[in-house]
Amino acid sequence: MLRWFLTIFIALVIFSAALPWLEKLGVGRLPGDIRFTLFGKTIFLPFASTILLSTVVFLVARLF
Repeated sequence: MLRWFLTIFIALVIFSAALPWLEKLGVGRLPGDIRFTLFGKTIFLPFASTILLSTVVFLVARLF
């Protein structure tokens, strides 16, 4: 359980860093992604996109 939590957290950090590039592809605007502004700073929490990308990576790794 802890390993999956750590994996999703690391994927969330990587996804947030790659967000400007991925928004051009349409990823990051799924229904489970949360974006809000707090004290003039936009905070983005891509929960659904992270789960989607983690599932894709898992399936690709499982095939090879």
